[in-house]
Amino acid sequence: TSAPRASRPRARRCPAPFPSPGCPVLDTTGADRRARPPIDFVPRWKRWSDCAIAAPLLVLTAPIVLAAIVLVRLTSAGPAIYSQTRLGLNRRPFTIYKIRTMAHNCEAATGARWSTGKGDPRVTLVGRFLRKTHIDELPQLWNVLRGDMALVGPRPERPEIVAKIEPLVAGYGERLGVLPGVTGLAQVQLPPDTNVESVRRKVRYDTYYAENQSLSLDLRL
Repeated sequence: TSAPRASRPRARRCPAPFPSPGCPVLDTTGADRRARPPIDFVPRWKRWSDCAIAAPLLVLTAPIVLAAIVLVRLTSAGPAIYSQTRLGLNRRPFTIYKIRTMAHNCEAATGARWSTGKGDPRVTLVGRFLRKTHIDELPQLWNVLRGDMALVGPRPERPEIVAKIEPLVAGYGERLGVLPGVTGLAQVQLPPDTNVESVRRKVRYDTYYAENQSLSLDLRL
């Protein structure tokens, strides 16, 4: 008789619809990871749905963006639209656009660093409102139309921060194999990054999304 076949390791699945903070979403054994297809591409359905939603949203929210720009210009020095280099699909750098919520050139002396939370002194009074309502993110709809970003995906990070945290966080590079998003599974489930440990928690959600992305999942987010 032939020898019994070795059982293939199974990916550990979390309860629907999303993984909980205490549930591992991936089995990273070699056999399981070799069986998975590469994720460094943009599904056609995702590009079509992103454009179909982002284009009308950009038009509909234009008055809100213009009002926010006026408020920022009236209440603080510096440009109202803030641009920054981020890493996108397959580590390609792109320019992201946001409405400025912090004091102009606030990182000139310290270099790139995360926000310290609600009490961050760099955030302006108007900026706090824009962040709370996420109005500051609306210009990124233009990034979606350009193909730099998707509506849903891992949030893009700055190259200098990626260089610091990637050696410290296992699996961080996998989140760079899909288009970054205006929002994402990790953003819905967890607060903004403040340290390396918070990045480790988010990477589990980002990797789960990268390997399970679908139109139905995007619509739920």
